[in-house]
Amino acid sequence: MPENYLALAKQRRTIYALGKDLPLPDDDVIQTIQDAIKQAPSAFNSQSSRALILLGNEHNKFWELVREQLRKIVPAESFHATSDKLDGFAAAAGSVLFFEDQDVVTGLQEQFAAYADNFPIWSEHSSGIAQYAVWLALAEKGIGANLQHYNPLVDEDVQRTWNIPASWKLRAHMNFGSIIAPAGDKAYMDDAKRFIVAK
Repeated sequence: MPENYLALAKQRRTIYALGKDLPLPDDDVIQTIQDAIKQAPSAFNSQSSRALILLGNEHNKFWELVREQLRKIVPAESFHATSDKLDGFAAAAGSVLFFEDQDVVTGLQEQFAAYADNFPIWSEHSSGIAQYAVWLALAEKGIGANLQHYNPLVDEDVQRTWNIPASWKLRAHMNFGSIIAPAGDKAYMDDAKRFIVAK
């Protein structure tokens, strides 16, 4: 099992060239994402992670919202490159928007006052674990993905468009789809600069 996990971890890469032809039915992809998030650990078993799963036109709508917000802040002479980048994200089959429920965080702060300062940090840990769990689960199914962060730029648009509860804080968005082109080679820094082992 550990060897299988490490093989999967190596298979998971940031894939930018994504298409709309998923190898599984939409319902199976949705279930995979939901199961991965449900199995992701969280501090105090808080289960603070939330997700908005967008497919088809709803996925395209999200990237149009991002485009319109960026149009307001990116100089006109530079916007073509930005728009091309967004076209690449919109070319994917869908996206998962990851949130952390702040009502859960504040509830834990009130319940366990001694750890109050830590719960926002642990919430971020939970979100990162959920994102990685989904990424691995999609990779295992042969679905490529990349992770983006246009929050808080689009937070209000997302909340209004999909009726997101006010307590949900957007942390990241992951595009997923068929793999049109694989990721390039990955470089690794020297282990001696990254790890300290004491035994």
